[in-house]
Amino acid sequence: MKSIQLSRHNPHTRAFSILELLLVLVILAVLSAIVGVRFAGQSGKAKVTAANTQLRDFKTALGAYELQVGAYPTTQQGLLSLIEEPNDAAGWSGPYLEADVVPKDQWGNDWQYRYPGTHNTEGFDLFSHGPDGRAGGGDDIANWTTNN
Repeated sequence: MKSIQLSRHNPHTRAFSILELLLVLVILAVLSAIVGVRFAGQSGKAKVTAANTQLRDFKTALGAYELQVGAYPTTQQGLLSLIEEPNDAAGWSGPYLEADVVPKDQWGNDWQYRYPGTHNTEGFDLFSHGPDGRAGGGDDIANWTTNN
């Protein structure tokens, strides 16, 4: 009859204890929490920056439209006139935006356009209601504010 021999651990091999593994997991959790908190607000800031860039692109396109047609699009014609020629826009040579549809703001809402403007009485008002999607509240992005 053969005897069954139990294997024994080699005293020279080293393994991690459960305590060491838990310590590493705790350190990783703390580091990821710090990084997460640090970058959590960056997405919102990036959207605001992108919206300001998009606003400047609209302003450039509207300026080109005005130079060629002689006036800005009416409120009724709206921003669509930067892509599709309006019926009464002699001199139109667009499209003035590289898009098939008028882009929405970074929060999925339509940009608001008025000509003549109420804030820019000699020009147009162009604005997004910002992250909250409502007028006012201090987060609107508009062409009459100082940072645009």
